[in-house]
Amino acid sequence: MPEIHPTAVVDRNARLADDVQIGPYTIIGPKVVIGRGTRIGSHCIIEGATTIGQFNRIGHHVCLGQYPQDLKYRGEPATLEIGDHNDIRENVTMHIGTENGGGRTAVGSYNYIMVNAHVAHDCIVGDHTILSNNVMLAGHIFVEDHAVLAGGAGVSHYVTIGRYAFVGGLSGVVHDCPPFLVCDGHPARVRTVNSIGLSRHKFDPQTIDNLKRAHRILFARSGGNIAAAMEQVEAELGDDDNVRELLEFTRNRAAATNGRHAESLRRDDKRQTPTR
Repeated sequence: MPEIHPTAVVDRNARLADDVQIGPYTIIGPKVVIGRGTRIGSHCIIEGATTIGQFNRIGHHVCLGQYPQDLKYRGEPATLEIGDHNDIRENVTMHIGTENGGGRTAVGSYNYIMVNAHVAHDCIVGDHTILSNNVMLAGHIFVEDHAVLAGGAGVSHYVTIGRYAFVGGLSGVVHDCPPFLVCDGHPARVRTVNSIGLSRHKFDPQTIDNLKRAHRILFARSGGNIAAAMEQVEAELGDDDNVRELLEFTRNRAAATNGRHAESLRRDDKRQTPTR
């Protein structure tokens, strides 16, 4: 049987694995599903159609599955899905999705989500990411695997943060942040290659050198002619899979209105058409 503190309120229709632990004064709603080995702290509120996987640690005062902060939301069915082995610290908030965003907010597995971070409606967060203290994700954001966002970073709606990207603390991110690179500033700009992060993840030194060369051509020396820069990178470094990933991301970023590829795919009447 789940270990539920006497002061907790757990709806009888909630589905909890046998070894789930629920802390004092926590409230669990009727549509919640929680997998085995998950531990939930005190004073948490988990409601809505929220599914939490296995072996997650959820800190005190966390709020999951609340309705989204979106004026277009009219109570349509939507979900929050959380994977396995996540460490979700105190005061984190995550909201369900909206009809316009596909009705689904999702967080993968092995993520470290620190104090007071917010994951808004329709965000898709991958695996092995770090969202540091006070990181703010607006709606419809994609955070790809192994991305790191430092403390206080604010990310605008529809932005994509690429794989192994690093976003500097207190940055204001309004354009897509390419994979393998560092974005920092107000507004955030591409600064350099995330060499430290890539080295820690055992990337081949030659790959890191190739990415540095690609970064110089695309972002430091392009002179605004991004098309010519991409052609040069493809000709010189196109055999490297990671460079090709950076190129494809850069191509989408450059083509999309406002530098946010996901915004060009909007489902509502404000959908933008990419220019190429």
